[in-house]
Amino acid sequence: MLHSMSTTPESDSVRSATDVNEEIRALWFRAGGTLSGEERREYQRLVLEWGEAAPSSPTQAA
Repeated sequence: MLHSMSTTPESDSVRSATDVNEEIRALWFRAGGTLSGEERREYQRLVLEWGEAAPSSPTQAA
């Protein structure tokens, strides 16, 4: 199955951490708990996107 997903998030369409988290959960569900090489790369991209979208906690801000 081929997917035409971008490997970089679009700069004009920033998604919320909640939206990205939902996509991460869906990826794991579709994969049945074991990611292929392509799915692992997608997961890594999503985790980075989630990290950018997630608000910083007050203990992390300096």
